[in-house]
Amino acid sequence: MNAPPLVLVLAAGLNSCIGNILLKWSRASLPADAGMADTVLSPGFVGGLVFYGINVVLFAMALDSMEVSVAYPILAGSGFAMLIVASSYIFGEPFHLHKWIGLALVLAGVIFLTRGG
Repeated sequence: MNAPPLVLVLAAGLNSCIGNILLKWSRASLPADAGMADTVLSPGFVGGLVFYGINVVLFAMALDSMEVSVAYPILAGSGFAMLIVASSYIFGEPFHLHKWIGLALVLAGVIFLTRGG
């Protein structure tokens, strides 16, 4: 795969977001008395692990030509941004003013951390 490192990091962030959504779904779709085996063997949990694995592979590939001090803030910030929007849409989680402010601060932090100096 010859994708630019920024594309790989953003794709890793997307896979992290999907993995988190699947984990939440796996927990929400189980009965309250479900045991650990039920959790670990649920399709959502297994799917979450697969997407986390893809996340790690894509991020590692990006690190071949990108500084980790730049790549990781982009990964974390983009994953957070996608997750806050997706969880609001998929699970109906509230998206109040404090989340907008937090999202703006995280994204501003990523911009500052990734600026060359």
